[in-house]
Amino acid sequence: MITASQLEELVHTQKETFLAKDPGIPREIATKRMVKTNAIVVITGIRRCGKSTLLRQLAAQYDDFLYINFDDDRLMDFTVADFSDLMLMFEKTSPGVKTLFIDEIQNVSGWERFIRRIHDEGYKVFLTGSNANLLSQELGTRLTGRYQTITLYPFSFREYLQFRSIATGRITGKKKAEILAAFDRYLSGGGFPDYLKSGDPEYLKRIWDDILYRDIISRFGIREVKGFRQLAHYLVTNTANPATYNALKNTLGFKSVVSVRDYVGFLEAAYLVIEIFRYDFSLKKQYVNDKKLYCIDTGLRNAVAFRFSDDKGRLLENLVLIELLRRGKSVFFFKNPKECDFITEERGKITGAIQICYELMQENRERELSGLTNAMAVHGLEQGIILTYLQEETITQDGTTIHVLPAWRWLIGEQDIAAGAP
Repeated sequence: MITASQLEELVHTQKETFLAKDPGIPREIATKRMVKTNAIVVITGIRRCGKSTLLRQLAAQYDDFLYINFDDDRLMDFTVADFSDLMLMFEKTSPGVKTLFIDEIQNVSGWERFIRRIHDEGYKVFLTGSNANLLSQELGTRLTGRYQTITLYPFSFREYLQFRSIATGRITGKKKAEILAAFDRYLSGGGFPDYLKSGDPEYLKRIWDDILYRDIISRFGIREVKGFRQLAHYLVTNTANPATYNALKNTLGFKSVVSVRDYVGFLEAAYLVIEIFRYDFSLKKQYVNDKKLYCIDTGLRNAVAFRFSDDKGRLLENLVLIELLRRGKSVFFFKNPKECDFITEERGKITGAIQICYELMQENRERELSGLTNAMAVHGLEQGIILTYLQEETITQDGTTIHVLPAWRWLIGEQDIAAGAP
C-alpha cells in the first residue's frame, strides 16, 4: 500500500520525467481537435508506439496539467479507491488545474467510474491504453458518448522520413534514390520510434516478450504458455497467409478451436496482430471463412519470425494493410474465386481495390491483374491500384483504369488517386 507522501513523491518524479521527455516529431494526428473537444480523449495502440510521446506533445499546449503513469511497478497495488487520495494530492500541489493526462489506465481495475465522475466535474481528460478489449469493454459500459478514441500505430513512412530528416518535396532522381533507400530500411526495420533511435533488434524482441507475458499471459491467466507462444510466432512468421481457426488448431496441435480463437483475440487486443476477413455480404460467412493475419509492424515481425525468400512481397502487403488502417479504412480481402489482397469499405459500400505485387512479371501479371479486375467488376469500381516495389504504369482495359505504383509513392501520398489515398 502506497502512502500519501510516497504517492506525492512518485507523481512529482513521474511528471519531471514526463516533462523531460523528448517531444519527438509531430504525429499524423489531429491534435488541435483533440484539445478542443470536450470529450475524454483515449489514445490506444501497441506498447512503445509513441502514445506517451503524443501525450507530451498534447501537454505542451497547456500552461499546467496533472499527470500519472500506471505502467509503474510502484503503483501495482493502486486501486480505484486510491483515486480519491490521488485527486486530493493533485488539488494540494496544483490547485485549480483541471487537465489530466493518464498513461496505461487499463492497469487500474474499475478506472472508468472514476474517469466518468471527474469528467462530469469539468476535468479535461487524456488517457492512453495498450489493450483494446479492456478499454472497449469499460468505455462502452460506463462512458458511452463521453469519449473519442485515437488508435496510434508505429511510424508511418511519412513520419519515418520526417524522423530521418528526408524531405518529400520535389522528387529529383537523387531524392528518389534517397527515399527508396529509406523505404528499404523501413520495410525491413519498421517504425517503432525507440528502435529507430537505437537500431538494436533486441529492443524489438523485448517488446514482443513484454506484451506476450505482461499484457496477455499474465493478465489472462493463460496456462498453455508454450502453445500460445508457438501460435503467436507462427502467425507473424506466416503473415498475410489465409488461415482458419480449425487449420491453426490442427497445425499447432491445440485441443480446441475455441482456445485458438481466444488466443488470436488476445493477440489482436494487445495490437500485436491484425485480423482481416474475407469480404462477404453475410457477416456470418465473414466470421466462418478463412482470415488473413498480419503483424502490427514489419520490423517487429522480422525480429521474432523465421525468414523466407518470399518475405518481401508479404512484408509489403503487411505494410500496406497497416497504412490503410492508419488512414481509417475498413479493410477486407476479396476471393470470388480469384483473389484481391485488399478492398476498402465505407458506409457499407466497397470504395477501393488494391493488389500488392512486389514485382510484376510475365509469369504473375495475368494472375495479379485478373484478381484485381475481378474485384473491381463485382463491386462496380472503375479504378484500382497495384502497388509494387519500383514499377509504375497505367493500364486501361474494358473502361477501367489500373494504376501500377511504387509503394513508396502511395505511402507518402504523392499521388491522390483511387483506393486508399490519404
